[in-house]
Amino acid sequence: MFLDYFALGIIFFVAIFIFYGVIAIHDIPYEIAKKRNHPQQDALHIAGWVSLFTLHAIWPFLWIWATLYREDRGWGFSEVVEKEQVLESEIKGLTETVRKLEQRLAVVEGVNTTSESNVPVVDAVNITPEGKV
Repeated sequence: MFLDYFALGIIFFVAIFIFYGVIAIHDIPYEIAKKRNHPQQDALHIAGWVSLFTLHAIWPFLWIWATLYREDRGWGFSEVVEKEQVLESEIKGLTETVRKLEQRLAVVEGVNTTSESNVPVVDAVNITPEGKV
């Protein structure tokens, strides 16, 4: 008789432990997001509760979503943006240099820059220091 009640107690304990374990597991992505100061913490928390109804089918995606963001580097694309800005400034500088060189070449050749229909094609290697071809 005692063993029957003991077994029933163990069954209840295991059922309650599993119930609370599942509820605790659903909150792990939210806790990660909170620790990392994720900008979408609330969405992760709500999606965690929704994952309870989907039997945690979306839980791995929530975990990935929560771990992608870090406060010190954001989503990890800041280096790409910085490199793009550096390249853009270099391109602007090179474009300006090419424009100035074209103006100098036009002055050296004595060609008017406004009339581009009769601009002669000149090989830059064959120009003498005096500016003659």
